[in-house]
Amino acid sequence: MAVKALYYSERDGLDMALKNPDKMLFASKAEADARDKVLELSIEIMLYLQRKVEGLSEQHAEQCALAIAEDKDLFQKAFRKPELLNAPD
Repeated sequence: MAVKALYYSERDGLDMALKNPDKMLFASKAEADARDKVLELSIEIMLYLQRKVEGLSEQHAEQCALAIAEDKDLFQKAFRKPELLNAPD
């Protein structure tokens, strides 16, 4: 029987990673580190949204921030070409 190491971001937590193994468990440390960077960015975006959008709930700010952080490359491209945000995949 082989042994396989799996990695996860501490920001997600082990319980959350085990509940969502397809998205939160990784075969390499580099992949887990990349996830951690997305979560770091998400926190900063969430704080920005809460400061700039009055009445935005913490839950909605968190969901929006994570969506933006996970698609940061798309958003960077969209600053030059906005229609990319709603282009079919």
